[in-house]
Amino acid sequence: MFGLFKKSPMKALRKEHEALLTRAFQAQRNGDIRQYSELTAEAALVKEKIDAIENGSEQGA
Repeated sequence: MFGLFKKSPMKALRKEHEALLTRAFQAQRNGDIRQYSELTAEAALVKEKIDAIENGSEQGA
């Protein structure tokens, strides 16, 4: 019953991933390729976490 009000970790990860990609895009547009690369790599790590959670929930179902 109280699990209804818990925040979804997936939703937070997806939001973080989207924010990182947006910041990376802005860095690229500003010509800061180093920051773009760092943010893109960080977004890839978050995406891997998302994929791992999704694959884990599919196998458990």
